[in-house]
Amino acid sequence: MPSAASAVTYGSSPAALFRIARMKPDVRARLLYVTAATVGRLPWPLLKRVADTLAWSWRKLNARESRVARRNLELAYPELAPAQRAQLHAQILRSTARQTLEVLRTWTRPPAENLARLQRNGQELYDAALASGRGVIVAAPHFGNWELLNQWLSERGPIAIVYRPPDSDAVDGFLQLARGGDNVRQVRAEGPAVRQLFKVLKDGGAVGILPDQQPKMGDGVFAPFFGIPALTMTLVNRLAERTGATVLYGWCERAGDDLQFALHVQPAEPAVADPDPVRAATALNAGIERIARRDPAQYQWTYKRYTLRPPGSGEPNPYATERHPH
Repeated sequence: MPSAASAVTYGSSPAALFRIARMKPDVRARLLYVTAATVGRLPWPLLKRVADTLAWSWRKLNARESRVARRNLELAYPELAPAQRAQLHAQILRSTARQTLEVLRTWTRPPAENLARLQRNGQELYDAALASGRGVIVAAPHFGNWELLNQWLSERGPIAIVYRPPDSDAVDGFLQLARGGDNVRQVRAEGPAVRQLFKVLKDGGAVGILPDQQPKMGDGVFAPFFGIPALTMTLVNRLAERTGATVLYGWCERAGDDLQFALHVQPAEPAVADPDPVRAATALNAGIERIARRDPAQYQWTYKRYTLRPPGSGEPNPYATERHPH
């Protein structure tokens, strides 16, 4: 998904952007949040039209989002006819644009208001796992509205959420404001910070992880994802194996056209905690793929999932020359 923080500055003049760039990061972070709140409080029918226009412009201008989604569909769905792939491509861009604005609403409106729109399926599995005292890991793919899932998790109790810090200190500060809450601890996906997660789980707490981000080479193993070797994090495997925590999949999918969502919590395959990291990653990716196939348009196909290739394979980066429409 495009950065929601970048979306709130879309259309700013060069002079305004220059003045903003000279501000301190914490001031820029607050400015981003105020802008996001202003946009997020606009009527949803208006935001939906804005999102659909944005999706149309991505396609018309062959923007990065359009090119990456098209290439991912060529890789992951080779069996589709060109017309089917083109239709799914358009649906993905529309869904991605709407997700971006949905996230702004989610971040800047009261959680109780957001969660009132949520159908809950499997909530008892999470509550039972948390009550067991063994700790619980929620593997949350980039599917649907994962920020709404974060709010639901924090409603149930304290949660440590792993995130990859952005390059910009201002955007990082914005995310702290947007995702913050009494029950939310944001943990950077970096060595010293990650060690905190083991303590959280050993103390019977909860950890939320987006498991389908491509790690750095050396921080993961290659395992199939939609039939293609994908560098896959081993963090879920290491945490589960060493702490004995329960691993669950969690996601909030769109369940209509008017901000209705359905929460789903399901147990992960036991193999995600296998001592063999390749077997564990294969099981993890199989679960993510199963979720993504529920409604491919709601998965984040605008993300370059396959840039790093297995050493010695001779395979090129499949996005190095993103194909343009014929």
